[in-house]
Amino acid sequence: MAAEGSAGRVTRRRVHTRANLLDAAFSVFAAKGFGHVSIEEVCEAAGYSRGAFYSNFSSLDELFFALYRQRADLIAEQVSGALALDGPDLDVPAAVDRVTDVLLLDRDWLLVKTDFLVHAARDPEVARGLLEHRARLRQAIADRLGRARGHTALPAVLGDTDGAARAVVAAYDGVTTQLLLDRDVEHARAWLKQLLTALLTDGSGTLAHSKN
Repeated sequence: MAAEGSAGRVTRRRVHTRANLLDAAFSVFAAKGFGHVSIEEVCEAAGYSRGAFYSNFSSLDELFFALYRQRADLIAEQVSGALALDGPDLDVPAAVDRVTDVLLLDRDWLLVKTDFLVHAARDPEVARGLLEHRARLRQAIADRLGRARGHTALPAVLGDTDGAARAVVAAYDGVTTQLLLDRDVEHARAWLKQLLTALLTDGSGTLAHSKN
């Protein structure tokens, strides 16, 4: 029993250490950029030794990828949660408000995500991981739009729900590129709301009722 209790404490401590390293790395990567950060800087920010680092990650690359997966999964979960709050009818303005609040409040995440995108562009294996995340995000949006079919209708130009989800993600990509440059979160949020509302409605802010 004592051995089991000790093992449990070690496991909890290691989980805690790993979480602290990831949190510290997030701040350092956002501030300096992935290519300009050393293991020592991450350890200093987290308050740990190199030994603690290497007991959790084999390299800075591994930590960076773990950080990206952690944050990307969190964003996908938040988007899914924001889209799940309506009933069968899809209240586009309300849903857009919730999604843009989730997606646009964290400029540091956008900086880290951009670093990851640059790495992915040069490494097919990394690119597969990024594409998988984007596919999960699109699927969360498409699933919600699909649940509204029969109650509300999307503009025909978007095709099916997957096409609509791709349009939503493309709009987000464009707006956040501008946000990285001008740092105007409120303007970016307002502009994304306008774009998404125009994409997903007939332009009036409400979806046309489906005739099916």
